[in-house]
Amino acid sequence: MKSKLFFFLLIIYAMFSNYSAQENNETLQTLIQKAVEVSPKLKMLEAKKNASEARVSVNSNLPDPTLTLGLMNLPTNSFSFTQEPMTGKMIGLSQAVPYPGKLGAAENVLNKDAEITQEEIDDAKNEIINNIKQAYYDLSFARSALGIAEKSKSNLERISAVVRTKYTVSEASQQNLIQADVELTKIKDKIAELKGKVSSSLSTLNSYLLQNRETQIETENLSAINSVVLNINELNKTAKQNRPFLKGIELEKNKSELMENLADYEYYPNFNFSVQYSQRDKITATNTPLNDFVSFVVGLNLPINYGGKKSAKVQESRIMQKMYANQYDAALQVLNKNFGEALSKIDELKEREKLNSEGLFPQAQQSLKSAMANYQVGKTDFINVLDAQNKVYETETNLYKIRMQYYKQLAQLEFLVGKSLTK
Repeated sequence: MKSKLFFFLLIIYAMFSNYSAQENNETLQTLIQKAVEVSPKLKMLEAKKNASEARVSVNSNLPDPTLTLGLMNLPTNSFSFTQEPMTGKMIGLSQAVPYPGKLGAAENVLNKDAEITQEEIDDAKNEIINNIKQAYYDLSFARSALGIAEKSKSNLERISAVVRTKYTVSEASQQNLIQADVELTKIKDKIAELKGKVSSSLSTLNSYLLQNRETQIETENLSAINSVVLNINELNKTAKQNRPFLKGIELEKNKSELMENLADYEYYPNFNFSVQYSQRDKITATNTPLNDFVSFVVGLNLPINYGGKKSAKVQESRIMQKMYANQYDAALQVLNKNFGEALSKIDELKEREKLNSEGLFPQAQQSLKSAMANYQVGKTDFINVLDAQNKVYETETNLYKIRMQYYKQLAQLEFLVGKSLTK
């Protein structure tokens, strides 16, 4: 009798013993840093930014001057430079010059492109951080669920062994043996499914790190929820200050304003300054020396607004300003909708985590302990033991699932506002 009691106490201890946390050889922050370093998308955007910066010099400086070489009034009967006094050798230099201030206005517009691309880079980094966190929490939960399933399998194997022992002394029915085997088969099937999820989540995480899909990555167990106080007004304010996507829209609007200023210069003329020097030789027939000539010319285009093409540029920039203002408001509208949904979900998950960790899970453990004790003395049926064991498995798995959903929801919120919401 004492040996049987000791055996059952051993089973109960195994049922309620907790798994120790894994050593964290590679922290989440390290994974994020590595993903940012190797991201092809970020490298592409960096190249795009560099190209935008190079484009500033290309389009905001004076065009190259033009050198002109020529022969003037050369007689075709002799092709002699000393026959006619009008004949000369000419060299000229001309320089196109935009209206004062136009190049500076163009430079201001082009500089905005580099700033806009930088916001694209920052938003892409936030997206990578969110993707890594989502994959990390999926992997962590899959491993936790697998550990819980393995523990449940061990418990069922011990329970099955007890049932077989009781069956040999006619204290358990064959139906009890079949039920135990069915539950074992079901949990083995679940373990196989969870192993697949672990492999899939690991592969996804490794893909962001550009490494072999089977490369092992250590994860920590999902800890209890550390409640973060959030409200929609603060989230809205934080997003306006930190979300690169919103700042990028504002920069696009600013660029349109600068484009309007640049378009205004279309109403002013551009200039072309040129100087020419003509060298003449002494006339052979009269032995008369000739003076050389120098000419100065200023040309300018006439900014005639044919077909309204110049005013259309101004109108286009104003329309773009309105478009980006509306886009900004639309983005805020979508964000506020997402904030409301996320906060509702987070509040729900907080409450459910509290109910499961403080109520359902401990109650399920106590129910299993009671069912085992009653089954030992023949006060309850074996099916109650299996139901209690399954309840422990379901509530513990659900507890980790709730935590996983909470941390993924928080990571999504951090992406939306462009800033970490935890200290």
